Amino acid sequence: MMVTRAALPFLPLCHRFLPTRLAGLSLALLKATALEIAILTGHLVLYPSGIVQERRTTPTLPPPDPSDTSSDTAQLPREAKPPVVLLHGFIDNRSVFVLLRRSLAQHGRQRVESLNYSPLTCDIRTAAELLGRHIEEICERTGSDQVDIVGHSLGGLIARYYVQRLGGDMRVRMLVTLGTPHAGTRAVPLANAHPIVRQMRPGSEVIEELARPAPGCRTHFVSFWSDLDHLMDPLETASIDHSDLTVQNVRVSGIGHLALPVHPAVAAGIRQALDTARPGTDSGDQADGLTVA
Repeated sequence: MMVTRAALPFLPLCHRFLPTRLAGLSLALLKATALEIAILTGHLVLYPSGIVQERRTTPTLPPPDPSDTSSDTAQLPREAKPPVVLLHGFIDNRSVFVLLRRSLAQHGRQRVESLNYSPLTCDIRTAAELLGRHIEEICERTGSDQVDIVGHSLGGLIARYYVQRLGGDMRVRMLVTLGTPHAGTRAVPLANAHPIVRQMRPGSEVIEELARPAPGCRTHFVSFWSDLDHLMDPLETASIDHSDLTVQNVRVSGIGHLALPVHPAVAAGIRQALDTARPGTDSGDQADGLTVA
């Protein structure tokens, strides 16, 4: 990351009173915070557009082959990519995925659906059961046996509970999480009044359930976590550490929590993960770096 003196006239003072490494970190934090504020402002404008659940449509199927008399002609081609389901975070809605959805569509993912769950939801388990019903409906409507899920923050935790604890690994080929507190977060202690926030704390019953053995889990996990995520305490809680899961942890440098579902560099990483990973392949627990300039 390059910062000019013209852009930040107080840079000499930073270098005079702070060690060089600490000054660089402070500048990165300032840039990330400014970006978070800008994203929050834009998201507040878009938020009303995402309150209502999106309309469901049946994908357009190719015309049937007259020479094919099998009963499978009404199904999508087997080589078609599975639908992508986008699941938002706490007190949010599907509008957070406007840019990511556009990016996926522009690169060949035509079946993308955003799901809303109520901001009044008070239990991750209940939300995971509802997600499961949505996934079954999507598979029936699209003719696909599986889906891919991208979950931001709490959305990733709900999807993981569905996969690990409710048999969702039969339906979810890949789960990509963005800034999800997999091991629980201690950030924003004043939010403990909300029961679902308490479930996201280290040592909660839900977090303990997700730490239990999950032998034979079929889903491939990719977790993007940021070194400047102010809602993850500790930062590494957004990575997955579980011996029974096929996991790739991707460290993102230079952006905060709100930027994860909207930044183009992260979108490119998500597309690559969805296009290259295959169920049953063990990529290990890798800490691939994604630096955002």
